[in-house]
Amino acid sequence: MGLLQQRGLEQRCLRLAAGEASEAELGLVHSPEYVALMRGTQALGTEELRALSGQYDAVYLHPSTFHSAQLAAGAGLQLVDAVLTGAVHNGLALVRPPGHHSQRAAANGFCVFNNVAIAARHAQQKHGLHRILIVDWDIHHGQGTQYTFEDDPRWGWEMLTTWLPSCTCCSPWLLSALESIQSVRAAQVPHWTSLQQQDLAPVLNPSNRSPEGRPSPLLSQGPEFKAAAAQATVALSSLLDRLHLRPMPPVRTVALASLDTALVLPHEVPHQEGSALKEEAQSWASLHEALAEDEAASALGKVLNLLDRILDGQVSSGIAATPASAAVATLDVAIRCGLSQGAQRLLCVAVGQLDRPSDLADDGRNLWLNIRGKEAGVLSMFHVSMPLPGTTGGFLNFLLALVLPLAYSFRPDLVLLALGPDHGLRDPQAALLASLLRAPAGCRVLALVDEESTTRLAGVLAQVLHGEAPPSLGPFCVASPEDTQALMHLRGQLEPQWKMLQVAAPA
Repeated sequence: MGLLQQRGLEQRCLRLAAGEASEAELGLVHSPEYVALMRGTQALGTEELRALSGQYDAVYLHPSTFHSAQLAAGAGLQLVDAVLTGAVHNGLALVRPPGHHSQRAAANGFCVFNNVAIAARHAQQKHGLHRILIVDWDIHHGQGTQYTFEDDPRWGWEMLTTWLPSCTCCSPWLLSALESIQSVRAAQVPHWTSLQQQDLAPVLNPSNRSPEGRPSPLLSQGPEFKAAAAQATVALSSLLDRLHLRPMPPVRTVALASLDTALVLPHEVPHQEGSALKEEAQSWASLHEALAEDEAASALGKVLNLLDRILDGQVSSGIAATPASAAVATLDVAIRCGLSQGAQRLLCVAVGQLDRPSDLADDGRNLWLNIRGKEAGVLSMFHVSMPLPGTTGGFLNFLLALVLPLAYSFRPDLVLLALGPDHGLRDPQAALLASLLRAPAGCRVLALVDEESTTRLAGVLAQVLHGEAPPSLGPFCVASPEDTQALMHLRGQLEPQWKMLQVAAPA
């Protein structure tokens, strides 16, 4: 709780006191006989509890277990109600005991009642939901959740189970994880259209495999294990050092400059008209003839002011309008100013006909990703141009298989998202792109929007940068063969230089 308070997160949260799930609610998943058996544990002695615990695998019952398990299940139900009634956007339930191993009439693996399955049934029956995605992230398979829904004729459920290693420096573990992912993909391909359009399966390196085809095991106390554990410790320490854990700015939401005041914005989003000092703005404007006009110079001053506030920690993110004639020049100044004002690494995602400044140093401090540029290609490790896919499937493929891996690998201090003239993005696409780019830079995103763009686009961007969910992309359409080929070509060129694009374990 101390860290939550320090980061200003506790003040942003609505705390709900957990209440017990009723026996009727527990009965959404569990049999009446099992619920009654667990209720009866409150009156059992130590030996009786030990004997009953022995009937299950890895279960240890106590007279308070039933009450604790009711609270754990009840917390999930309260959170579902709060989210689905609009009291909160989302939530996190920190509960014990866990639940995903618990089955209809059996405790298992420290789990008494299946909290997530009960919450899902509750969402179905009380709130009328028909499609619920359960993501179970654990090294152990949540078989209890699977058994609850796999034979239910009323609902279509897909259960995907895999595991991921805790670190990527331990080659045998990574190989096994990649093999698991590859096997799951192969099993799911017949059922999911989105998996049928391309082959991004991992390529496993046979040199790291035993004669039987299994990854070589690491003995728990052997020298290989100790070396791997030491590597994992160093890797984790390095990762924690690189995380963007900054105090929340006084204005954590989006600040707007030079945009229509009639925009419909979240109530906490201020509309600012501040500008940089005249001398500073004129100095930067002198770099480009396009910034000599009064309108362009005025817009630049507001962009610089907003950029300073983001880098100083006063504002988390922002949106600014730029004249179409000065879009390239404004973006160039924003990059140079950001790098000179303390940003060590700056990610620029330029959408539309926005050329990278020819004299911008290719020194690893700036990663330039151009979407819908003049041509698709890798001009350098830090200069990538890609097409704008014409389908939702192609767009998602490029985001998830190229843009995000590069963004997370680069670990920027600031993201500049520039939507230039003829950027071609639909509002939901632009919103999803902005939303996904928040995390790699610790929410420090400055969006530069062509002033001729619709006010609706600016409003949607404000909402997602404020933390709201982006709107739906609409019906799913598979990527075209041309888009898939372009994606694979770009990944192939970039893979040797960017580790997050490497899906094979090192030799």
